[in-house]
Amino acid sequence: MADTQNMINKRLEGNGEMSYDYVNDILLFKTKGREYDYSLEFQNMVIDIDKEDFIVGIQIFDASKFLQIEKIHLKQIPKWKFEAKIDGDIIELRLFYQIVMRNQTIEKNPIIVQQNSANLPNQAMVIGV
Repeated sequence: MADTQNMINKRLEGNGEMSYDYVNDILLFKTKGREYDYSLEFQNMVIDIDKEDFIVGIQIFDASKFLQIEKIHLKQIPKWKFEAKIDGDIIELRLFYQIVMRNQTIEKNPIIVQQNSANLPNQAMVIGV
C-alpha cells in the first residue's frame, strides 16, 4: 500500500517574475499568469496562494537582512528559481538565485521551512527565468 501521507498531489511549473523594492527592502518572486486568492503571513514574509491552493508567490520583507546580502546586490538578480513544496504539515520554500559581487557571480540557495498551519494540500511548484 502506498504512503499517501507523503505523496505530492498537485504540481505546477511555469515562468515567473521577480522584483525588488529597494526603498522598502521587499523581494518578490511570483508565477506569471496566476492570480493569488489569499495570503499567509509568517514572521518576515508573505506567501500568496491561488484558488487551486498552489503557492504562487513569496514576498520577503527586510530581504537584505534576512538573506544577509547588501540591498544593492538585490536590485539585479540575473538568474533565479523559486520552488515550493508542501508535504503534510511542512511548507518548504527554496530560492536559487545569482548575484554579482565584484564582477563575480555568486549563487545562493536559502531554504525556508514553515508550518502548514493552513492545511494546504500536498503540492510542488517550480517557477523561474
